[in-house]
Amino acid sequence: MLMVISPAKTLDFESLPTTKVSSVPAFLPQSEKLIAQLRKLSPEDISSLMGISEKLGQLNFERFLNWHTPFDSKNAKQAILAFQGDVYTGLEANTFTAKDFRFAQKHLRILSGLYGLLRPLDLIQPYRLEMGSKFQYTGGRNLYQVWADDLTCAVNAQLKVSKSSVLLNLASNEYFKVIDKKALHGDVITPVFKDLKNEKFKIISFYAKKARGMMSAYIIKNKITKVEDIKQFDVAGYRYNESLSSARDWTFTRDPAAV
Repeated sequence: MLMVISPAKTLDFESLPTTKVSSVPAFLPQSEKLIAQLRKLSPEDISSLMGISEKLGQLNFERFLNWHTPFDSKNAKQAILAFQGDVYTGLEANTFTAKDFRFAQKHLRILSGLYGLLRPLDLIQPYRLEMGSKFQYTGGRNLYQVWADDLTCAVNAQLKVSKSSVLLNLASNEYFKVIDKKALHGDVITPVFKDLKNEKFKIISFYAKKARGMMSAYIIKNKITKVEDIKQFDVAGYRYNESLSSARDWTFTRDPAAV
């Protein structure tokens, strides 16, 4: 089984990593080409493109200028430890053991607008580039067009290596759209997390994102390789709800008042 999650806008490059083990992103040459194009943008262009403040536009302008290879432990950090935000709060990768990191390296992938497809311990440098942004690459291609073929092939290759036919989609719609499901050599299972609100089960973004991270951690720490076993997920009050699930969308519900 292979899992995919989204990256995060919030980054932590200040705290020390909890492991010294690292790897290099597979698509770094493509990232370098994207950086070359991004460096042509002014801070104002970046603010407009990403819908962010002038301050953040300047910050990311400087990030693109400072981005350089080769990556090492002094100028970069492992992706799973650098990304922050709701999913990564649930993931709590800073609590992983060496065995957890090894399992995650084999079974977890992070989709990225700049880096394509990251293994958890792949080193990254600070950036911001959402997959769904209107950034136009050479030839007028958007990031979905830039990455779709490479990332779908990479996922297929990893499924083959792991001798699995299941891709567990724990990513957001914005990021998972980059995978060409018609060309995918496997079945996609998408966990859906809903909370009881006003007597109805609803997707509440903050909680759903955190739950994706918690499920990723549950799979990693319990070394789960059979997709059916995730139906036993019982963290923070979430439980599998068969009546609200379909063959490909598995729903997990909870009553926050009962937690």
